[in-house]
Amino acid sequence: MEKLLNELSSERRPAYSMNSDVEIDAQIPENLKRNSGLGLPSITENDLSRHFTNLSRKNYALSTSFYPLGSCTMKYNPLINERVAKNEAFNFIHPYQPVKSMQGVLKIMYELEKDLCEISGMDCFSLQQAAGAHGEFTGLLIIAKYFKSIKQKKTKIIVPDTAHGTNPASAAFAGFGIVPLKSESDGSILPEKLKELLTPDIAAVMLTVPNTLGAFEKNIPEISRIVHENGSLLYYDGANLNAVMGIVRPGDMGFDVMHINLHKTFSTPHGGGGPGSGPVGVKEFLEPFLPVPKIESRKSKFVLNYKKPKSIGKLKAFFGNFPVILKAYVYIKSLGAEGLKNVSEWAVLNANYMLARFKDKIDIPAGSRCMHEFVLSPKSLFKNNVRTLDVAKRLLDYGYYAPTVYFPLIVEEAIMVEPTETESKETMDAFVDTLIKIISEEAAQEPQKLKDAPVNISIGRLNEVEAARNPVLKWKKA
Repeated sequence: MEKLLNELSSERRPAYSMNSDVEIDAQIPENLKRNSGLGLPSITENDLSRHFTNLSRKNYALSTSFYPLGSCTMKYNPLINERVAKNEAFNFIHPYQPVKSMQGVLKIMYELEKDLCEISGMDCFSLQQAAGAHGEFTGLLIIAKYFKSIKQKKTKIIVPDTAHGTNPASAAFAGFGIVPLKSESDGSILPEKLKELLTPDIAAVMLTVPNTLGAFEKNIPEISRIVHENGSLLYYDGANLNAVMGIVRPGDMGFDVMHINLHKTFSTPHGGGGPGSGPVGVKEFLEPFLPVPKIESRKSKFVLNYKKPKSIGKLKAFFGNFPVILKAYVYIKSLGAEGLKNVSEWAVLNANYMLARFKDKIDIPAGSRCMHEFVLSPKSLFKNNVRTLDVAKRLLDYGYYAPTVYFPLIVEEAIMVEPTETESKETMDAFVDTLIKIISEEAAQEPQKLKDAPVNISIGRLNEVEAARNPVLKWKKA
Protein backbone atom coordinates (compact mmCIF):
# COMPACT_ATOMS: atom_id res chain seq x y z
CA MET A 1 0.00 0.00 0.00
CA GLU A 2 1.43 3.37 -1.01
CA LYS A 3 1.72 5.69 1.97
CA LEU A 4 0.34 9.22 1.81
CA LEU A 5 2.75 12.15 1.87
CA ASN A 6 1.49 13.09 5.32
CA GLU A 7 2.38 9.61 6.54
CA LEU A 8 5.89 9.94 5.13
CA SER A 9 6.35 13.38 6.66
CA SER A 10 8.70 13.99 9.58
CA GLU A 11 9.28 17.25 11.49
CA ARG A 12 12.92 16.21 11.95
CA ARG A 13 13.36 16.55 8.21
CA PRO A 14 12.37 20.07 7.10
CA ALA A 15 12.21 19.95 3.33
CA TYR A 16 10.80 23.28 2.21
CA SER A 17 11.13 26.95 3.02
CA MET A 18 8.86 29.90 2.28
CA ASN A 19 10.95 33.03 1.79
CA SER A 20 8.76 36.09 2.18
CA ASP A 21 9.42 39.44 0.53
CA VAL A 22 9.72 42.00 3.33
CA GLU A 23 8.37 44.85 1.20
CA ILE A 24 5.32 42.91 0.06
CA ASP A 25 4.83 41.50 3.55
CA ALA A 26 4.63 45.01 4.98
CA GLN A 27 1.83 45.91 2.58
CA ILE A 28 -0.46 43.06 3.71
CA PRO A 29 -2.92 44.05 6.48
CA GLU A 30 -2.43 42.11 9.69
CA ASN A 31 -5.93 40.64 9.58
CA LEU A 32 -5.17 39.05 6.18
CA LYS A 33 -1.86 37.46 7.16
CA ARG A 34 -1.66 33.74 7.78
CA ASN A 35 -1.29 33.00 11.49
CA SER A 36 -0.59 29.31 11.09
CA GLY A 37 1.80 27.15 9.09
CA LEU A 38 0.99 25.88 5.62
CA GLY A 39 0.64 22.34 6.87
CA LEU A 40 2.73 20.96 4.03
CA PRO A 41 4.27 17.53 4.55
CA SER A 42 7.97 17.62 5.38
CA ILE A 43 9.52 15.18 2.95
CA THR A 44 12.73 14.96 0.93
CA GLU A 45 12.72 15.53 -2.81
CA ASN A 46 13.87 11.96 -3.34
CA ASP A 47 10.89 10.50 -1.46
CA LEU A 48 8.55 12.99 -3.09
CA SER A 49 9.68 11.97 -6.57
CA ARG A 50 9.34 8.27 -5.75
CA HIS A 51 5.88 8.82 -4.30
CA PHE A 52 4.42 10.38 -7.43
CA THR A 53 6.28 8.01 -9.76
CA ASN A 54 4.84 5.03 -7.87
CA LEU A 55 1.36 6.56 -7.99
CA SER A 56 1.63 7.03 -11.75
CA ARG A 57 2.47 3.34 -12.14
CA LYS A 58 -0.79 2.43 -10.45
CA ASN A 59 -2.85 4.45 -12.95
CA TYR A 60 -4.56 2.59 -15.75
CA ALA A 61 -4.41 4.38 -19.08
CA LEU A 62 -4.48 3.76 -22.82
CA SER A 63 -0.72 4.19 -22.77
CA THR A 64 -0.43 1.15 -20.48
CA SER A 65 -3.01 -1.33 -21.79
CA PHE A 66 -6.23 -2.07 -23.69
CA TYR A 67 -9.27 -0.06 -22.57
CA PRO A 68 -12.36 -1.78 -24.08
CA LEU A 69 -14.93 0.53 -22.47
CA GLY A 70 -18.15 0.17 -24.46
CA SER A 71 -20.14 3.33 -25.23
CA CYS A 72 -17.16 5.57 -24.47
CA THR A 73 -14.76 5.17 -27.43
CA MET A 74 -11.58 5.10 -25.34
CA LYS A 75 -9.17 5.00 -28.24
CA TYR A 76 -5.48 5.78 -28.37
CA ASN A 77 -4.93 9.33 -29.61
CA PRO A 78 -1.92 10.62 -31.59
CA LEU A 79 0.62 12.42 -29.42
CA ILE A 80 1.14 15.08 -32.09
CA ASN A 81 -2.25 16.49 -31.12
CA GLU A 82 -1.13 16.80 -27.50
CA ARG A 83 2.07 18.55 -28.55
CA VAL A 84 0.14 21.10 -30.59
CA ALA A 85 -2.31 21.72 -27.74
CA LYS A 86 0.47 22.53 -25.26
CA ASN A 87 2.26 24.91 -27.61
CA GLU A 88 3.03 28.19 -25.83
CA ALA A 89 1.32 30.19 -28.57
CA PHE A 90 -1.97 28.61 -27.46
CA ASN A 91 -1.29 28.15 -23.75
CA PHE A 92 -0.53 31.81 -23.08
CA ILE A 93 -3.69 33.29 -24.58
CA HIS A 94 -6.39 34.66 -22.28
CA PRO A 95 -10.15 34.75 -22.95
CA TYR A 96 -10.33 38.43 -21.96
CA GLN A 97 -7.87 39.44 -24.69
CA PRO A 98 -9.27 41.75 -27.36
CA VAL A 99 -10.84 39.81 -30.22
CA LYS A 100 -8.40 41.39 -32.67
CA SER A 101 -5.51 39.69 -30.84
CA MET A 102 -7.12 36.22 -31.10
CA GLN A 103 -7.83 36.02 -34.82
CA GLY A 104 -5.84 32.81 -35.25
CA VAL A 105 -7.68 31.06 -32.44
CA LEU A 106 -11.07 32.19 -33.73
CA LYS A 107 -10.13 31.05 -37.23
CA ILE A 108 -9.37 27.54 -35.92
CA MET A 109 -12.72 27.38 -34.13
CA TYR A 110 -14.58 28.77 -37.13
CA GLU A 111 -12.97 26.24 -39.46
CA LEU A 112 -13.68 23.39 -37.03
CA GLU A 113 -17.36 24.35 -37.02
CA LYS A 114 -17.35 24.12 -40.82
CA ASP A 115 -15.57 20.75 -40.72
CA LEU A 116 -18.11 19.36 -38.25
CA CYS A 117 -20.91 20.58 -40.51
CA GLU A 118 -19.35 18.69 -43.42
CA ILE A 119 -18.84 15.52 -41.36
CA SER A 120 -22.35 15.55 -39.83
CA GLY A 121 -24.53 17.09 -42.54
CA MET A 122 -25.68 19.82 -40.17
CA ASP A 123 -25.79 23.49 -41.18
CA CYS A 124 -24.41 25.27 -38.10
CA PHE A 125 -22.46 24.39 -34.95
CA SER A 126 -21.72 25.78 -31.50
CA LEU A 127 -18.46 24.77 -29.77
CA GLN A 128 -19.34 26.04 -26.28
CA GLN A 129 -20.51 22.79 -24.71
CA ALA A 130 -18.22 21.19 -22.13
CA ALA A 131 -19.26 17.55 -22.68
CA GLY A 132 -21.78 15.26 -24.33
CA ALA A 133 -24.49 15.63 -21.69
CA HIS A 134 -23.95 19.40 -21.80
CA GLY A 135 -24.49 19.16 -25.55
CA GLU A 136 -27.70 17.19 -25.05
CA PHE A 137 -28.95 19.79 -22.59
CA THR A 138 -28.09 22.58 -25.06
CA GLY A 139 -29.87 20.82 -27.92
CA LEU A 140 -32.98 20.30 -25.82
CA LEU A 141 -33.01 23.94 -24.73
CA ILE A 142 -32.84 24.89 -28.42
CA ILE A 143 -35.78 22.60 -29.17
CA ALA A 144 -37.78 24.10 -26.29
CA LYS A 145 -37.02 27.66 -27.40
CA TYR A 146 -37.94 26.87 -30.99
CA PHE A 147 -41.40 25.57 -30.11
CA LYS A 148 -41.96 28.49 -27.77
CA SER A 149 -41.08 30.87 -30.62
CA ILE A 150 -43.76 29.35 -32.86
CA LYS A 151 -46.22 29.25 -29.95
CA GLN A 152 -46.56 25.46 -29.75
CA LYS A 153 -46.73 23.78 -26.37
CA LYS A 154 -44.71 20.57 -26.54
CA THR A 155 -43.61 19.21 -23.21
CA LYS A 156 -42.37 15.64 -23.71
CA ILE A 157 -39.39 13.81 -25.20
CA ILE A 158 -39.43 10.19 -26.39
CA VAL A 159 -36.32 8.26 -25.33
CA PRO A 160 -35.77 4.60 -26.38
CA ASP A 161 -34.39 2.13 -23.85
CA THR A 162 -31.26 1.71 -25.99
CA ALA A 163 -30.34 5.40 -25.76
CA HIS A 164 -27.43 6.64 -23.69
CA GLY A 165 -28.35 7.02 -20.04
CA THR A 166 -27.76 10.77 -20.09
CA ASN A 167 -30.57 11.31 -22.63
CA PRO A 168 -33.52 11.10 -20.22
CA ALA A 169 -31.55 12.98 -17.55
CA SER A 170 -30.75 15.84 -19.93
CA ALA A 171 -34.35 16.01 -21.13
CA ALA A 172 -35.68 16.14 -17.59
CA PHE A 173 -33.12 18.80 -16.64
CA ALA A 174 -34.31 20.87 -19.61
CA GLY A 175 -37.86 20.71 -18.25
CA PHE A 176 -39.35 17.96 -20.42
CA GLY A 177 -41.32 14.90 -19.38
CA ILE A 178 -39.86 11.56 -20.48
CA VAL A 179 -41.78 9.03 -22.57
CA PRO A 180 -39.88 5.69 -22.65
CA LEU A 181 -39.92 3.58 -25.81
CA LYS A 182 -39.24 -0.14 -25.70
CA SER A 183 -36.94 -1.37 -28.46
CA GLU A 184 -36.77 -4.70 -30.26
CA SER A 185 -34.31 -7.47 -29.40
CA ASP A 186 -31.55 -5.90 -31.52
CA GLY A 187 -32.19 -2.45 -30.07
CA SER A 188 -33.97 -1.15 -33.17
CA ILE A 189 -37.14 0.94 -33.08
CA LEU A 190 -40.37 -0.24 -34.72
CA PRO A 191 -42.04 2.74 -36.42
CA GLU A 192 -45.45 1.32 -35.50
CA LYS A 193 -44.61 1.37 -31.77
CA LEU A 194 -43.14 4.86 -32.06
CA LYS A 195 -46.23 6.14 -33.84
CA GLU A 196 -48.40 5.07 -30.90
CA LEU A 197 -46.43 7.43 -28.65
CA LEU A 198 -46.35 10.41 -31.02
CA THR A 199 -48.95 12.61 -29.39
CA PRO A 200 -49.25 16.36 -30.15
CA ASP A 201 -47.22 17.28 -27.05
CA ILE A 202 -44.07 15.38 -28.17
CA ALA A 203 -41.28 17.89 -28.83
CA ALA A 204 -38.62 15.45 -30.03
CA VAL A 205 -37.42 11.88 -30.28
CA MET A 206 -33.84 11.21 -29.13
CA LEU A 207 -31.98 8.42 -30.91
CA THR A 208 -28.52 7.04 -30.24
CA VAL A 209 -27.15 5.81 -33.58
CA PRO A 210 -25.67 3.22 -33.58
CA ASN A 211 -27.58 2.26 -30.45
CA THR A 212 -26.07 0.95 -27.23
CA LEU A 213 -26.41 -2.64 -28.42
CA GLY A 214 -24.07 -1.76 -31.27
CA ALA A 215 -26.74 -1.93 -33.98
CA PHE A 216 -27.46 0.67 -36.66
CA GLU A 217 -31.04 1.89 -36.66
CA LYS A 218 -32.46 0.40 -39.87
CA ASN A 219 -35.76 2.29 -39.82
CA ILE A 220 -34.43 5.88 -39.72
CA PRO A 221 -36.11 7.11 -42.96
CA GLU A 222 -39.53 5.96 -41.75
CA ILE A 223 -38.88 7.23 -38.22
CA SER A 224 -37.85 10.62 -39.57
CA ARG A 225 -40.99 10.83 -41.70
CA ILE A 226 -43.49 10.05 -38.97
CA VAL A 227 -41.71 12.22 -36.37
CA HIS A 228 -41.78 15.25 -38.65
CA GLU A 229 -45.36 14.58 -39.74
CA ASN A 230 -46.24 14.81 -36.05
CA GLY A 231 -44.64 18.27 -35.91
CA SER A 232 -41.82 16.95 -33.70
CA LEU A 233 -38.04 17.11 -34.12
CA LEU A 234 -35.43 14.37 -34.31
CA TYR A 235 -32.34 14.47 -32.05
CA TYR A 236 -29.15 12.51 -32.80
CA ASP A 237 -26.91 11.46 -29.90
CA GLY A 238 -23.50 11.58 -31.57
CA ALA A 239 -21.52 9.78 -28.88
CA ASN A 240 -21.20 6.77 -31.21
CA LEU A 241 -20.14 8.80 -34.25
CA ASN A 242 -16.85 6.87 -34.33
CA ALA A 243 -18.80 4.09 -36.08
CA VAL A 244 -20.22 6.09 -38.98
CA MET A 245 -18.20 9.24 -39.76
CA GLY A 246 -17.36 9.46 -43.44
CA ILE A 247 -19.97 6.80 -44.20
CA VAL A 248 -23.34 8.38 -43.32
CA ARG A 249 -24.32 11.85 -42.05
CA PRO A 250 -27.06 12.45 -39.47
CA GLY A 251 -28.14 15.62 -41.27
CA ASP A 252 -28.80 13.62 -44.45
CA MET A 253 -30.92 11.12 -42.49
CA GLY A 254 -33.42 13.70 -41.27
CA PHE A 255 -32.03 14.68 -37.89
CA ASP A 256 -32.59 18.29 -36.81
CA VAL A 257 -30.25 18.56 -33.80
CA MET A 258 -27.21 16.58 -32.67
CA HIS A 259 -24.18 16.74 -30.43
CA ILE A 260 -20.70 15.38 -31.11
CA ASN A 261 -18.26 14.23 -28.44
CA LEU A 262 -14.91 15.65 -29.54
CA HIS A 263 -13.30 13.84 -26.61
CA LYS A 264 -14.51 10.45 -27.88
CA THR A 265 -14.36 10.67 -31.64
CA PHE A 266 -11.81 13.39 -32.37
CA SER A 267 -8.79 12.80 -30.22
CA THR A 268 -8.81 13.78 -26.58
CA PRO A 269 -8.19 11.18 -23.85
CA HIS A 270 -11.11 11.36 -21.44
CA GLY A 271 -12.36 9.85 -18.22
CA GLY A 272 -12.74 10.89 -14.61
CA GLY A 273 -15.07 13.69 -15.63
CA GLY A 274 -12.99 15.44 -18.28
CA PRO A 275 -11.67 17.07 -20.26
CA GLY A 276 -14.51 17.20 -22.76
CA SER A 277 -16.28 19.08 -25.49
CA GLY A 278 -19.75 18.40 -26.87
CA PRO A 279 -20.42 20.72 -29.83
CA VAL A 280 -24.05 21.02 -30.93
CA GLY A 281 -25.09 21.06 -34.57
CA VAL A 282 -28.46 22.17 -35.93
CA LYS A 283 -30.29 22.60 -39.19
CA GLU A 284 -30.59 26.14 -40.58
CA PHE A 285 -34.04 26.87 -39.12
CA LEU A 286 -32.66 26.37 -35.60
CA GLU A 287 -29.53 28.50 -36.05
CA PRO A 288 -31.02 31.62 -34.39
CA PHE A 289 -31.37 29.68 -31.13
CA LEU A 290 -27.72 28.59 -30.81
CA PRO A 291 -25.82 29.85 -27.74
CA VAL A 292 -23.97 33.15 -27.79
CA PRO A 293 -21.36 34.23 -28.64
CA LYS A 294 -21.39 32.98 -32.23
CA ILE A 295 -18.13 33.09 -34.16
CA GLU A 296 -18.70 34.90 -37.46
CA SER A 297 -16.50 36.00 -40.35
CA ARG A 298 -16.92 39.61 -41.42
CA LYS A 299 -14.71 41.31 -44.01
CA SER A 300 -11.86 38.84 -43.48
CA LYS A 301 -12.04 39.30 -39.70
CA PHE A 302 -13.50 36.99 -37.07
CA VAL A 303 -15.90 38.42 -34.50
CA LEU A 304 -17.91 37.16 -31.54
CA ASN A 305 -21.57 37.99 -32.06
CA TYR A 306 -23.56 38.34 -28.83
CA LYS A 307 -26.52 40.05 -30.53
CA LYS A 308 -28.77 37.11 -31.28
CA PRO A 309 -32.20 37.88 -29.80
CA LYS A 310 -33.58 34.33 -30.15
CA SER A 311 -30.50 32.65 -28.63
CA ILE A 312 -30.86 30.40 -25.60
CA GLY A 313 -28.03 32.48 -24.09
CA LYS A 314 -24.63 31.55 -22.80
CA LEU A 315 -23.99 27.95 -21.75
CA LYS A 316 -20.37 28.10 -20.65
CA ALA A 317 -17.78 30.65 -19.62
CA PHE A 318 -16.07 32.13 -22.65
CA PHE A 319 -16.08 30.22 -25.94
CA GLY A 320 -15.51 26.54 -25.18
CA ASN A 321 -12.85 24.08 -24.03
CA PHE A 322 -10.19 25.25 -26.44
CA PRO A 323 -7.46 22.58 -25.91
CA VAL A 324 -9.98 19.86 -26.77
CA ILE A 325 -11.22 21.88 -29.75
CA LEU A 326 -7.64 22.34 -30.93
CA LYS A 327 -6.83 18.63 -30.74
CA ALA A 328 -9.98 17.80 -32.71
CA TYR A 329 -8.99 20.36 -35.34
CA VAL A 330 -5.52 18.81 -35.74
CA TYR A 331 -6.98 15.28 -35.83
CA ILE A 332 -9.45 16.14 -38.59
CA LYS A 333 -6.93 18.09 -40.68
CA SER A 334 -4.33 15.31 -40.31
CA LEU A 335 -6.62 12.48 -41.39
CA GLY A 336 -8.78 14.20 -43.97
CA ALA A 337 -12.03 12.81 -45.33
CA GLU A 338 -10.64 9.42 -46.37
CA GLY A 339 -8.76 8.99 -43.11
CA LEU A 340 -11.85 9.68 -41.01
CA LYS A 341 -13.81 7.16 -43.04
CA ASN A 342 -11.04 4.59 -42.49
CA VAL A 343 -11.28 5.18 -38.73
CA SER A 344 -14.94 4.14 -38.75
CA GLU A 345 -14.39 1.21 -41.09
CA TRP A 346 -11.58 -0.19 -38.95
CA ALA A 347 -13.52 0.36 -35.73
CA VAL A 348 -16.45 -1.62 -37.16
CA LEU A 349 -14.12 -4.32 -38.52
CA ASN A 350 -12.38 -4.75 -35.16
CA ALA A 351 -15.66 -5.00 -33.26
CA ASN A 352 -17.06 -7.60 -35.66
CA TYR A 353 -13.85 -9.62 -35.48
CA MET A 354 -14.07 -9.77 -31.69
CA LEU A 355 -17.78 -10.54 -31.82
CA ALA A 356 -17.14 -13.43 -34.20
CA ARG A 357 -14.68 -14.92 -31.73
CA PHE A 358 -17.20 -14.65 -28.87
CA LYS A 359 -20.34 -15.78 -30.68
CA ASP A 360 -20.04 -19.54 -30.02
CA LYS A 361 -18.86 -19.06 -26.44
CA ILE A 362 -21.07 -16.37 -24.85
CA ASP A 363 -24.66 -15.28 -25.58
CA ILE A 364 -25.01 -12.21 -27.82
CA PRO A 365 -28.48 -10.67 -27.39
CA ALA A 366 -28.41 -8.46 -30.51
CA GLY A 367 -27.11 -11.05 -32.98
CA SER A 368 -23.78 -11.84 -34.61
CA ARG A 369 -23.22 -8.55 -36.48
CA CYS A 370 -22.53 -5.14 -34.98
CA MET A 371 -21.21 -1.68 -35.68
CA HIS A 372 -18.38 -0.39 -33.45
CA GLU A 373 -19.37 -2.15 -30.21
CA PHE A 374 -21.35 -5.14 -28.98
CA VAL A 375 -22.96 -6.50 -25.83
CA LEU A 376 -22.40 -9.94 -24.30
CA SER A 377 -24.69 -11.63 -21.76
CA PRO A 378 -22.88 -14.46 -19.93
CA LYS A 379 -25.77 -15.02 -17.50
CA SER A 380 -26.51 -18.57 -18.72
CA LEU A 381 -22.89 -19.59 -18.01
CA PHE A 382 -22.82 -18.27 -14.44
CA LYS A 383 -22.99 -20.70 -11.54
CA ASN A 384 -22.13 -20.48 -7.84
CA ASN A 385 -23.55 -16.96 -7.57
CA VAL A 386 -20.91 -15.49 -9.91
CA ARG A 387 -21.92 -12.15 -11.45
CA THR A 388 -20.67 -9.88 -14.22
CA LEU A 389 -19.14 -7.59 -11.60
CA ASP A 390 -16.93 -10.48 -10.46
CA VAL A 391 -15.73 -10.99 -14.04
CA ALA A 392 -14.94 -7.29 -14.33
CA LYS A 393 -12.89 -7.35 -11.10
CA ARG A 394 -11.03 -10.47 -12.22
CA LEU A 395 -10.01 -8.80 -15.49
CA LEU A 396 -8.00 -6.32 -13.41
CA ASP A 397 -5.79 -9.19 -12.23
CA TYR A 398 -4.95 -9.91 -15.88
CA GLY A 399 -4.00 -6.30 -16.52
CA TYR A 400 -7.17 -5.25 -18.34
CA TYR A 401 -9.56 -2.47 -17.54
CA ALA A 402 -13.05 -3.95 -17.59
CA PRO A 403 -15.54 -3.19 -20.37
CA THR A 404 -18.72 -1.34 -19.45
CA VAL A 405 -20.90 -3.64 -17.33
CA TYR A 406 -24.66 -3.74 -16.60
CA PHE A 407 -25.35 -1.36 -19.48
CA PRO A 408 -27.56 -1.16 -21.44
CA LEU A 409 -30.09 -2.00 -18.76
CA ILE A 410 -32.19 -4.10 -21.13
CA VAL A 411 -29.52 -6.85 -21.15
CA GLU A 412 -29.08 -8.98 -18.03
CA GLU A 413 -25.49 -9.22 -16.77
CA ALA A 414 -24.37 -7.09 -19.71
CA ILE A 415 -20.73 -6.75 -20.79
CA MET A 416 -20.33 -3.99 -23.39
CA VAL A 417 -17.13 -4.07 -25.46
CA GLU A 418 -15.73 -1.45 -27.85
CA PRO A 419 -12.25 -2.16 -29.27
CA THR A 420 -12.05 1.04 -31.42
CA GLU A 421 -9.87 1.28 -34.53
CA THR A 422 -6.55 1.61 -32.74
CA GLU A 423 -6.09 -1.93 -31.38
CA SER A 424 -4.14 -4.70 -33.08
CA LYS A 425 -5.42 -8.22 -33.77
CA GLU A 426 -2.92 -9.58 -31.22
CA THR A 427 -4.28 -7.30 -28.50
CA MET A 428 -7.88 -8.19 -29.28
CA ASP A 429 -7.12 -11.92 -29.38
CA ALA A 430 -5.39 -11.79 -26.00
CA PHE A 431 -8.36 -9.97 -24.45
CA VAL A 432 -10.91 -12.38 -25.97
CA ASP A 433 -8.92 -15.39 -24.73
CA THR A 434 -8.75 -13.93 -21.23
CA LEU A 435 -12.44 -13.08 -21.00
CA ILE A 436 -13.48 -16.50 -22.28
CA LYS A 437 -11.14 -18.17 -19.79
CA ILE A 438 -12.61 -16.20 -16.88
CA ILE A 439 -16.24 -16.80 -17.85
CA SER A 440 -16.06 -20.35 -19.20
CA GLU A 441 -13.40 -21.86 -16.92
CA GLU A 442 -12.70 -19.89 -13.77
CA ALA A 443 -16.32 -18.94 -13.05
CA ALA A 444 -17.31 -22.62 -13.14
CA GLN A 445 -14.25 -24.22 -11.59
CA GLU A 446 -12.88 -21.55 -9.22
CA PRO A 447 -15.74 -19.16 -8.41
CA GLN A 448 -14.09 -17.92 -5.21
CA LYS A 449 -11.16 -16.63 -7.25
CA LEU A 450 -13.60 -14.27 -8.98
CA LYS A 451 -15.31 -13.32 -5.73
CA ASP A 452 -11.95 -12.37 -4.18
CA ALA A 453 -10.71 -10.42 -7.21
CA PRO A 454 -8.81 -8.27 -7.71
CA VAL A 455 -5.84 -9.66 -5.78
CA ASN A 456 -2.88 -8.60 -7.97
CA ILE A 457 -3.28 -4.82 -7.63
CA SER A 458 -2.56 -2.47 -4.75
CA ILE A 459 -6.18 -2.13 -3.61
CA GLY A 460 -8.51 -5.08 -3.19
CA ARG A 461 -12.27 -5.11 -3.74
CA LEU A 462 -14.02 -2.18 -2.12
CA ASN A 463 -17.48 -1.95 -0.65
CA GLU A 464 -18.66 0.29 -3.45
CA VAL A 465 -21.96 1.27 -1.81
CA GLU A 466 -20.16 2.31 1.37
CA ALA A 467 -17.47 4.15 -0.61
CA ALA A 468 -20.13 6.09 -2.54
CA ARG A 469 -22.24 6.98 0.49
CA ASN A 470 -19.50 7.62 3.01
CA PRO A 471 -16.38 8.68 1.11
CA VAL A 472 -13.25 9.52 3.10
CA LEU A 473 -12.03 12.69 1.41
CA LYS A 474 -9.64 14.10 4.00
CA TRP A 475 -6.62 12.58 5.68
CA LYS A 476 -6.67 12.51 9.46
CA LYS A 477 -3.71 11.71 11.64
CA ALA A 478 -4.20 8.42 13.46
